[in-house]
Amino acid sequence: MNLEKKGIQATLLMPVAVPTIVVATLLIIGTISNPDAAGSAFSSMLAWITQTFGWFYMLAVAVFLIFILCVGFSSWGNIRLGSDHAEPEYSFPAWFAMLFSAGYGIALLFFGVAEPVLHYSTPPAGAAETVPAAKEAMQIAYFHWGVHIWGIYGFMGLVLAYFAYRHGLPLSVRSALYPLIGDRIHGWAGHVVDTFAILGTMFGLATTLGLSVSQINAGINYLWPAIPISTTVQVIAIAVITLAATASVVAGMDKGIKNLSMLNMALAVFLMAVVFAVGPSIHILNTLVQNTGAYLGSVVERTFNMQAYTHSDWIGNWTLFIFAWTIAWAPFVGLFIAKISRGRTIRQFVFGVLAVPTFFTFLWFAIFGDTALHMIMEEGKTALIGEVQANHAVALFEFYDRLPMSFFLSLVTVFLIITFFVTSSDSGSLVVDSLASGGLLETPVWQRVFWAFLEGGIAAALLLAGGLSALQTMTIVSALPFAIIMLLAVAGLWRALVIEGHRDTSISAITPVRPHSDGGDWRKRLHGIMKFPGVNKIETFIDDVVVPALKEVSEELTSHGWNVDVTSDTGEAAMTLVRDGVDEFYYQVKATEHSAPDYRTAGDKPATFWRADVYLRHGSLDYDLFGCSKEEVIRDLVDHLEQYLNFIDAAPGTLPWEPQ
Repeated sequence: MNLEKKGIQATLLMPVAVPTIVVATLLIIGTISNPDAAGSAFSSMLAWITQTFGWFYMLAVAVFLIFILCVGFSSWGNIRLGSDHAEPEYSFPAWFAMLFSAGYGIALLFFGVAEPVLHYSTPPAGAAETVPAAKEAMQIAYFHWGVHIWGIYGFMGLVLAYFAYRHGLPLSVRSALYPLIGDRIHGWAGHVVDTFAILGTMFGLATTLGLSVSQINAGINYLWPAIPISTTVQVIAIAVITLAATASVVAGMDKGIKNLSMLNMALAVFLMAVVFAVGPSIHILNTLVQNTGAYLGSVVERTFNMQAYTHSDWIGNWTLFIFAWTIAWAPFVGLFIAKISRGRTIRQFVFGVLAVPTFFTFLWFAIFGDTALHMIMEEGKTALIGEVQANHAVALFEFYDRLPMSFFLSLVTVFLIITFFVTSSDSGSLVVDSLASGGLLETPVWQRVFWAFLEGGIAAALLLAGGLSALQTMTIVSALPFAIIMLLAVAGLWRALVIEGHRDTSISAITPVRPHSDGGDWRKRLHGIMKFPGVNKIETFIDDVVVPALKEVSEELTSHGWNVDVTSDTGEAAMTLVRDGVDEFYYQVKATEHSAPDYRTAGDKPATFWRADVYLRHGSLDYDLFGCSKEEVIRDLVDHLEQYLNFIDAAPGTLPWEPQ
């Protein structure tokens, strides 16, 4: 809805925005008023949820990954996220840079050294500080940050992009449930879904921002020891950097997030290159190959490993936390990925989202994690273990302290963490604002700024109420209802893809109409094949033949009670059949330019020619109607309409392109 009051424009969907703001405000007030009591409650809640629902989180993650892989490998992978002729909006390097920055760049900086060292020193099973412990530590890191979390992000992004760009639904989490509940997504059920999505996003972002400021604080303390490591400093950092993030929020997607993401990617690659060059390079390559092979060999077992016989809280503090964090963050990252992925095929999307970030993750952990373990095991720098155990946030900076150019590397890293903070905050604000506005892509600047400040407030409050433990708790709690919503979205997307497959089969059964193919003079037909008309002839054909044909059919359908709309403009004409406010059938003839074929007569004729191409809802059918009579155009239109009506009669359901 659009609201206007005292000159201030707003696009907030109040049934979603108000509950979100109320819950977030109460959380901030409650934690600030009594941090100790809030911290105790968070700890109890964390233990109960991980013990009771841990199996559910692990099973859900397996379902998301298996489903998205099956879709990518199937014939559905050829479906484009948009019309059939759409092209990707962003180049692959820019696309991946934005995936990396929004997805988990902060997590790699925080855990790249800390997690392998911690698992080596305190493994979930077996003797500590041994060669098997080192192998296990790297396998755990690969498992936690590899293909599984990108399966979660990718699935959510695919669902949102498919329904938004393929079928014109709002770019909102509620749209994923349209195949299951139909128009009720616009009522209370949809409002509840989007509210949970926003809350999960905000708590997931709070966790990320909390990790960021703790590492920024550690880095600043390393560079300038006079600045202490304290919650006060971290809260101040949240406030200052949130203010800085508003500039990127105002700049928008292309100028703000895209440019910062490219900078983040360049700095991350630079750090990797330096550490690889000054570290044990051959050892890094050896471990990368070995650990990748071991990961592939054990990935199924680890996916379903609950440590059911050890009764340890390790899996709750690590695996379940990381996977729940990812699920909670899936609305944000998924919607952000969807925004930047229009025009790619499902197969390009799936393997781009899964393969490239996963390989980059493995390389990152090989360079930073294996180099840290090499320092401990081969160079005797065992003091690093105690330093990491004392404060996870200092791990990367203590690691740099044992390398050349440590001050310079630390300075670059602090700057990189800040820019990651900014891109996470501003891209999160864009996504939350879109969800709170019913899926709108263009919203007032003040709304995005408001959500950025609210996210910073939640992160600060949770830090005051117990630091990382409180952040973990709220992440895991908010992930539980959203995991259920995502499982429902699996069923919705599967149903939509099955029906689209039936639609494509029915369309392919239609023989395209050709000029003079209904018994006319074959010489005229042959002459038409050799024609290469210009744009003026095609526009005249559409005005004089196609438009009257569409209007004649429209009048006949209207007389039978159908709601039909015919539109025309220079070089195009379309007919839309509507029932119960839902667009069902769409037929368009459009002037399009093509390269001239090799067999045309050589000379000074133009290198291109124009056609009157037929389009349905999902794009061009790649055949030309130029030269057809009005009756032939009508026959083509009626053929498609008949086939469409037969299709929806054979595959009824509640999709936006079907009758209710």
